[in-house]
Amino acid sequence: MTRPTSRRSVLTAALAAAAGAGTVAAAGPAAAAPTRTSSSSPGAASLVDNRFWSTRSDWTRGSAAGTRVVAGLRPGLVIGTATATTDYTDPHTGVTTTWEYATWTSPVHRTAAPATEVIASWNAHTPAGTWIQIELRGRYADGTDTPWYVMGRWASGDGDVLRTSVDDQSDGRSSVWTDTLALDDAANGVRIVSYRLRLTLHRTPGSRFTPTVHRAGAMSSAVPDRFTVPAAPSAVARELAVPRYSQNVHVGEYPEYDNGGEAWCSPTSSQMIIEYWGRGPSADDLAWVEPGIADPQVCHAARYTYDHQYEGCGNWPFNAAYAATYHDMNAVVTRLGSLTDVERLIAAGIPVITSQSFLKEELTGAGYGTSGHLMTVIGFTADGDVIANDPASPDNEAVRRVYRRREWENIWLRTKRYDANGQVRSGTGGVCYLYWPTRPTLGQQRVLRSLGVL
Repeated sequence: MTRPTSRRSVLTAALAAAAGAGTVAAAGPAAAAPTRTSSSSPGAASLVDNRFWSTRSDWTRGSAAGTRVVAGLRPGLVIGTATATTDYTDPHTGVTTTWEYATWTSPVHRTAAPATEVIASWNAHTPAGTWIQIELRGRYADGTDTPWYVMGRWASGDGDVLRTSVDDQSDGRSSVWTDTLALDDAANGVRIVSYRLRLTLHRTPGSRFTPTVHRAGAMSSAVPDRFTVPAAPSAVARELAVPRYSQNVHVGEYPEYDNGGEAWCSPTSSQMIIEYWGRGPSADDLAWVEPGIADPQVCHAARYTYDHQYEGCGNWPFNAAYAATYHDMNAVVTRLGSLTDVERLIAAGIPVITSQSFLKEELTGAGYGTSGHLMTVIGFTADGDVIANDPASPDNEAVRRVYRRREWENIWLRTKRYDANGQVRSGTGGVCYLYWPTRPTLGQQRVLRSLGVL
C-alpha cells in the first residue's frame, strides 16, 4: 500500500510547478492534497457539521481516565490523577522523555451527513512541563472504524516537545494529510458517519502542573466537487478596524521557522485578528526576537504556530490553538457555505481568516497566483466587494485590498480548480478560522451558534 506524502510535500511540488509557469506562490495551507469542502447557509446546511466540546456538561459526558473537570467561566479538562507513564521520543530532537498522562474520550458524535473529511481543532493552555495529544477515530458507513489517527501533538511553547503533525497515517481507505482526515477516494462511496476524539494530557511525572483543555472538537464535511459556486447576493456594507501586517516584510527571517515571506501568511493573518480583539504578546514574550525587526509579534506568531513535521506555519488547527492561548480567546477551524455567512460575521464584528488558491488572472488586483494562501476578510463595500487584509503585500500600508466579489467568492468556495499548467487541483472549499472572545455580544453569540461553532 502506498502511503500518502505530507501536505507539505504536495505543496512543495505545487509551488515548484507554479514557479516554472511564472506564478508567484504565496504559501499557506495547501489546497493540493485531498479535496476540501464547504459549510452551512443557503442550501448547504447538511454539508458541514461542527461539534465542539467546551462546557462542563460536555466534559462530564465523555469517558475520563484520570482527567477531571475544572469549573468557572471557562470550564476545562485537566489531569486529576495520572493513570500511567509513557516514554516519548521527540522525532525532531531525538530526545526521549518519560511523561505521566491521563485521557478523556468524547462520546460518539454522529455527523449530520456522511463525511469525506474531518478537521479537528482545540483550545488549550499547556504550562511548562506539559503537552497534549489529540486523536480521532472515525466510523465508516459499513460499521468498521479507522485507526486512532493522531491529529496533533501540541504545546503552546517549544521547551518540552516540538509541536508536530504526524505523517504516514492511513488504513487504505482514509489518510491524514497534516491536519485533515480525508477519504482516499471519495468517488467510491465510502463515507465517515461518526467519530470520537481522544485527548491525552501529559505532564512531568510527580509534578502538579497540568494542561487545561477548554475546547476540542471537529468539523466534518462533504461537499460535491465543483469548479464554480452559486453567487450570494450582497447584503452587508461594513469594514472592521483590523490591524494590517505584511508577511513580505519578513522575507528571509528565521529560517528555522520557514524563512518568513510567503510562508507566513497564516500566522500573519492570525496575528492581525488576535490584535483586533485587543490581545497580543507581551514585551517579555517578544524578548527572543532580534532587535530591529519590524512587527516582532508576527515572528512570534510564526514560531508558535510552526509545525515541525510539516516544516511550516500553515497547520490550520495549530493557528487556531495559538490564537486561543491568549486571554479568554476561542478559536476553531471550520467551513462556511457562502459569502452570506461571512457577511453575517462581519455585521456582528467578527473578521474571518480564509484559505484560497488561484491563478494570478483569477483575482483582479492581487498581482500573484498561489496554490494556497490565507488572508483576512475585514468587510464589504457598498457594492458588495470583499475588503481583505491580504498579507501577501509589499508593506503594511498596502495590506488592505478590495477584491471583486464574484472572483473572490469562487476562488474561496470551489473544490476544484486548474493550476498554471492546466492540471486539475483541489480547492479549499470555504475553509476558515474563526476567533472570538469568551464573552461575545448577543449578536455575536447568535451568528456563531447559527454556524454551529459556539
